[in-house]
Amino acid sequence: MALLRDRADDFDAIGVRRFGISRDSPWSHVAWHQALDLDFHLLSDWTGDAARSFGIAHEFRGLSDISRRSAFLVGADATVIASWEYAASELPDLDAVLATAALR
Repeated sequence: MALLRDRADDFDAIGVRRFGISRDSPWSHVAWHQALDLDFHLLSDWTGDAARSFGIAHEFRGLSDISRRSAFLVGADATVIASWEYAASELPDLDAVLATAALR
């Protein structure tokens, strides 16, 4: 999440709105938002519907429908333009996301 915060100017320069999403509750998102001083919205996938819909749901430590670490570029018409998936130990490659977004 800090990566999205720290690269705000790069995303703003090409007109990309940033959002974070996780299975965490909306209440924990308030805490994360404050603790990390985020300047974008965090969305709660409390039911796992988004993880399943985006095809990134998996079982983790006995919990089902947990999202794999990933990034999506979604167009104004709500279609997925591009997607990236990362290992749990990897950070998203925001340069790749920005380069793809700049082509649109």
